[in-house]
Amino acid sequence: MTPSAYVAQIAPGLEEDGAVELRDLGATDVVPGHASVRFSAAPRVLYRVCYESRLVGRVLVRIHSFRCPDDRTLYAGAREAPWHDFLSADDTFVVSSNVTSRTIRNSHYATLRVKDAVADHFRDRDGRRPSVDRDNPDVRLHLHVSDDQGTLSLDASGGALHRRGYRKAMVDAPMQETLAAAIVRFSGWHGERPLWDPMCGSGTLLAEALMKQCSIPAGYLREHFGFERLPDFDAEIWRDVRRRADERITPLEKGLIGGSDADPAAVRAARKNLAVLPSGDRVEVVKRDFRDGPGLPGCTILCNPPYGLRVDPKGGVAALYRAFGDFLKRSCPGSTAYVYFGNRDLIGHIGLRPGARKPMNSGGLDGRCCRFEMYPL
Repeated sequence: MTPSAYVAQIAPGLEEDGAVELRDLGATDVVPGHASVRFSAAPRVLYRVCYESRLVGRVLVRIHSFRCPDDRTLYAGAREAPWHDFLSADDTFVVSSNVTSRTIRNSHYATLRVKDAVADHFRDRDGRRPSVDRDNPDVRLHLHVSDDQGTLSLDASGGALHRRGYRKAMVDAPMQETLAAAIVRFSGWHGERPLWDPMCGSGTLLAEALMKQCSIPAGYLREHFGFERLPDFDAEIWRDVRRRADERITPLEKGLIGGSDADPAAVRAARKNLAVLPSGDRVEVVKRDFRDGPGLPGCTILCNPPYGLRVDPKGGVAALYRAFGDFLKRSCPGSTAYVYFGNRDLIGHIGLRPGARKPMNSGGLDGRCCRFEMYPL
């Protein structure tokens, strides 16, 4: 089949990493942009991207483009889209919008106009219309308006790909799964030595490390994908893609991945989340304040310490970072720590000089992941 063009949405700062991942999955014509990567892919590669990508947030496929200088042309252009190719009056749908326009200044209003256009298109042809379902729609649509040009796309991923499906419980301010996957990737860890998260929260970093190490596809727990609604969807190819990916899953060596947290609720949440993944029961999670426990020599340490959203009962966030820096220096000889700072002002409180800093934005946070090398004794 002839490759089609797609746009992968990705967190700012991770565009080049996402481009490499897409090429590894078979994509061609890969071009990174701002918070996005354009690429071409035949159906088999599209299915692989949606099922296996750890960094991509969504994959959009353009279904209709039109001139859109004002509200009237927005409605008219949206009404002319080939809706019957992937949507019926019996289906449900939802629309999101990103609008930069001199005359259409409200994304919510633009969303409503597209909904009206879809409804009127079906009412005129079928005498009835599909319903809107914001929570669990059959089809997700996206409108982008910029420089008087409108583009309607179908979400081929079928919802945000960071929602892996393993998060059954959580504590305050959980890390987004794609961000955790980016930190694991940045660490370069491949199972050559133990990995530990001493402030694991609900276990997102541990889960992403487990999935990478054991080749568990990022979409392993997802039941449906938006590409199943495309006119050229091939169920046989999709079954083969999923089967081949699942056959690459390997068991985790016990003792290789583990974590701890001072909050018993976080420990319970992490264990519950890991339990739904293959080999999740082989990830050790214990209740422990890093200040009171043993050291972590010769390890890869991944950590997302609180940065104001979770409260530290032992003296505040700045004191926590100073204590963590002391712990790394004194108790982790020969280890390398990769610490995510959602608040960059806190980097100076850890008392260590980063060997590298990588911008990683997530959830509106202009964060940095810093690498700290601990010298062996």
